[in-house]
Amino acid sequence: MDLTFYKYQGTGNDFVVLDNRSQEITLTQEQVAFLCDRRKGVGADGLMLLQNKEGYDFEMVYYNADGRVGSMCGNGGRCLVAFVQFMGVVENEAYFIASDGPHKAYLKDGLVHLQMKDVDAIEDLEEATFMNTGSPHYVKQVEALADLNVFAEGRAIRYSDRFKAEGTNVNFVEHLPQNKLSVRTYERGVEDETFSCGTGVTACALAASRSGYESPVPISVLGGELQVSFEKEGSGFKNVFLIGPAVQVFKGEITL
Repeated sequence: MDLTFYKYQGTGNDFVVLDNRSQEITLTQEQVAFLCDRRKGVGADGLMLLQNKEGYDFEMVYYNADGRVGSMCGNGGRCLVAFVQFMGVVENEAYFIASDGPHKAYLKDGLVHLQMKDVDAIEDLEEATFMNTGSPHYVKQVEALADLNVFAEGRAIRYSDRFKAEGTNVNFVEHLPQNKLSVRTYERGVEDETFSCGTGVTACALAASRSGYESPVPISVLGGELQVSFEKEGSGFKNVFLIGPAVQVFKGEITL
């Protein structure tokens, strides 16, 4: 099977993108994992299929780097919105369906504004908080984030008794002056630290709002800068937007 693919990245979170509106592409878990392999394949944190869906501009189908179907990916969603604009599917606004439900998005001044799912509540744990922002996220506030062994500490939490079966993404967040955050994330499915995690920074911003952080929250990640805006509603949040760049890196062809 010959595939034409596109490579996109959003603050260093990178993806293989395939146009499957013709419904001709069917991939096995092994093939997805091969395409995402950084030594033997194209290399990516995940893979996305662009598909048609009645009632929506498109459907987003997301796979983790291990080849398994994934939950919502915020940076992936932003990259796919940029891709569909490039392909002429939409102009500056999009309405699409993903694994966690419908999403609205728009492009403005070179940034993709992606509406995330509403968050009903945040669970308080002993040293952290836990919530689902389209994917499950464990959020722990730390100091000296730059010196933290994110791989070792994140992996220990991800494979702890509570989270081992289904897995969780693990975010370490440092509170900075002027309403800013710095975040590093261990992602399940990739099973390593990534340069950025959209649903993760969203969770960190919502958790920080309980400490007085106000919308929008600027967030630094290894791959660049993001923002998260939101409205509080009781113990939950609505009108949550993940805001940041999405860049096409290259186009290529590969034979599977």
